[in-house]
Amino acid sequence: MEKIVESQAKPAEKIGIIDLGSNSARLVIVQLFGDNHFMVEDELKESVRLGQDMDRDGFLKPQRVAETIRTLKMFKRLCDASGVERIIAVATAAVRRAKNQRSFLDEIQATCGIKVDVLSEEEEATLVYRGVINSMDIPKGIILEIGGGSTKIIYYNRRNILHYATLAFGAVTLTDLFADDGVPPEEQTAKIEEFFTEQFKKIEWLSEVEPDVQMIGVGGSFRNLYKINRLVRKYPLNTVHNYSFAVEDFRSIYEMVRVLDVEKRKRIRGLSPARADIMPAALAIIKAFTDYLHIESFTVGGYGLREGIMFNQAVPQTVERPILDVLSYSLNTLVKYYGCNEKHVEHTVRLSIQLFKQLRVLHKFPRVYLKVLKIAASLHDCGLRVRYYNHAQHSRYMILNSGICGATHREIVLAAFVAGCHKKEDINAAEWARYRDIVTEEDLEIVKKLGVLLRIGEALDRSGMGVVTGINCDVLGDSVIMKTELAGDAALEIRQAMAAGSEFKRTFKKNLEIL
Repeated sequence: MEKIVESQAKPAEKIGIIDLGSNSARLVIVQLFGDNHFMVEDELKESVRLGQDMDRDGFLKPQRVAETIRTLKMFKRLCDASGVERIIAVATAAVRRAKNQRSFLDEIQATCGIKVDVLSEEEEATLVYRGVINSMDIPKGIILEIGGGSTKIIYYNRRNILHYATLAFGAVTLTDLFADDGVPPEEQTAKIEEFFTEQFKKIEWLSEVEPDVQMIGVGGSFRNLYKINRLVRKYPLNTVHNYSFAVEDFRSIYEMVRVLDVEKRKRIRGLSPARADIMPAALAIIKAFTDYLHIESFTVGGYGLREGIMFNQAVPQTVERPILDVLSYSLNTLVKYYGCNEKHVEHTVRLSIQLFKQLRVLHKFPRVYLKVLKIAASLHDCGLRVRYYNHAQHSRYMILNSGICGATHREIVLAAFVAGCHKKEDINAAEWARYRDIVTEEDLEIVKKLGVLLRIGEALDRSGMGVVTGINCDVLGDSVIMKTELAGDAALEIRQAMAAGSEFKRTFKKNLEIL
């Protein structure tokens, strides 16, 4: 574990992260930019069921070991072919508890050339927490992470872990433990609910959890839940991270899944066939947990243990303290990854925010919409990676699909459409209608107003030279007078900004003058 928590980011490096869980083995190939940023480049997952049938004698079974070795050899070949310079491999509950742990790890080292570190319960909980806290803007939360061989509960507030607990039962081990051919599946899940409720009662600090805490669900079972619910709801945004889940919707899925046999479960749209047999046990844990803490909704987190390792590697200071501004960090990563002009982006963001603040008397938007404008201004030109023509529309698509951290799905959709109309006001009605489950008709007015502000903010740095250093706006009668602070000839910038005059008048009902 030492190499995971004390490494220093290198100038530019490609690493492979292998997570050897009780249910599945995953490889993630990550490019470290060398300036505290990273991006996932490839991923491979295999269902190895390493923890299956362990409860009988505590030994990893030969068939499962052989399957894991085959998978790791395949992972190693992909790493070699992808130019991976370093592999970080960790194992969790099944290997942690295995009586034949040493021989298993030695065999991996000998046959695959991979050294696997076995995480302690504390190390595992800490990495899961780091994956969450550095990717979500949720100041107080309780994380439920369901693995194949264990379940983690992590309670944090003000960016510090208050308590954590690891229960030695996960979706695979519970499925084995409560397997009974003569008992209907719904009775099995009822027994798991009852069993887990008793486990929760043994965790004394759970009674101290404040009622307003936000639950965050992490792990493959939560991701599958999202996929099922997305198809049921016809939810338009294909982004699992930060998906808000009503417990009422969860219970509908739970009641559907728990009564079906395995073959029928495999036909559920959104549910991975490889997870069909263990899904009822995972859902029973969630049901017991939400009932026990009287939780009405939870958020699905797309970042967990593997991302915790990524943050430690790319941003070594996260070992000591989390990233303070999750959204800014995420946006900066995307700006670098998409090759945007960083100085122009920074200047456009600053000028757009000045316009927002100085024209609040006109738009009357609360501060929360500054976040939307910041996202749109940061990524307004990312569509140039596709092509210059219609790049505002390419930017809209890319914002919708970039996996931005620190923003809600609604904020992402609004920002995407703001960026999409920063060259002109037109918004495709059919495209907007696709997102009616996330945004409303009233939001269209917000998008248009923010779009005008972004258009002017970008125009005032048209040359990318930063000649307009600031703006002072006065609202006088039926006009808005914008006085520019200059560090050079700004004829181009003012001319481009004034081209938005008719759009400004139509949107804000004021004439625009720029001096």
